[in-house]
Amino acid sequence: MDKPKVQPSRGNFSVSELGGPCSLYKKSTKVIGSTFLLDERYEIIDTIGSGAYGVVVSARDTKTGELVAIKKIEKAFEHSTFTKRTLRELKIMRLLNHENLIRIKNIQLPKSREEFDEIYVISELMETDLSSIIKSPQPLSDEHVQFFLYQLLRGLKYMHSACILHRDLKPRNLLVNSNCDLKICDFGSAKMAGEELNIPLVVSRPYRAPELALASKDYGTEVDIWSAGCVFIELFTGVPLFLSKNDGEQIIKQVQILGPLPETSPVFTTSKLGQSTLEKINSISRKKPLKDFLEDFPQIDSFVDLLNNMLDYDQNKRLTATQCLSHPFFSNFNSL
Repeated sequence: MDKPKVQPSRGNFSVSELGGPCSLYKKSTKVIGSTFLLDERYEIIDTIGSGAYGVVVSARDTKTGELVAIKKIEKAFEHSTFTKRTLRELKIMRLLNHENLIRIKNIQLPKSREEFDEIYVISELMETDLSSIIKSPQPLSDEHVQFFLYQLLRGLKYMHSACILHRDLKPRNLLVNSNCDLKICDFGSAKMAGEELNIPLVVSRPYRAPELALASKDYGTEVDIWSAGCVFIELFTGVPLFLSKNDGEQIIKQVQILGPLPETSPVFTTSKLGQSTLEKINSISRKKPLKDFLEDFPQIDSFVDLLNNMLDYDQNKRLTATQCLSHPFFSNFNSL
């Protein structure tokens, strides 16, 4: 496989450089209870999804003929915490420029300062997400899994080289096309390494590294590698490996599969849980080793070795994205 081309980040630039400010003359369209006030150049096609942040639709840019995704962030200035999160997400997305990361095409300008209470972000449109692929009846080949993980790690390598943590990697935040292109999206929880943020919860629980589950503040880009490892095995099994109702139950499931927490590991020593609680967790009997979860799939030594090194309790021993890409599992690829 040829080495993919990666364009360097363009740094700070204005909205006009993202594609030009949108016209102030907009048309109104109702989408699942939310009113979209868009530039006339955009024709809404369908609803993609909705959540606490607002609504996302697919649309056609009549000026370029391109299909795009438009994310409406509602009540962007109602709470300062949400406003800062939105600003941080947009700043990070504008600074990152890589083919495995979703890219902003435009940010619609408000009509006036007084009417500026919602934000419309126009970005690349992808066909579906990895969660939908996993839930579909269509089986994934080993080559599919390998290529998806390869692209995910390439995106992480680029982000981590800029000292940016995603902190919420999961199948739903990995967008894909029918040609198997993959792009990381949703940077609402992303932050710079070492940046102090007063956000109590990061990473959806099944993909949360043990240092986060144990409320440790001493963590870095390694949390994304753990999440990628969880996504990796879910592509084979079809279900999250550490699905649980709370952090305590999640740690128990990790111990049952990965074995006891090493008492010398930073995960053990920096945990807010008491020593007796940790010892009680470690006394839980192990159900079966990780490799047994792959018994229905070809047992490739390099595959199991890579997964074990991505899901290492000790974040200091966990492989980096660069090391993962250099692993024999990707010997068919020319990694960066």
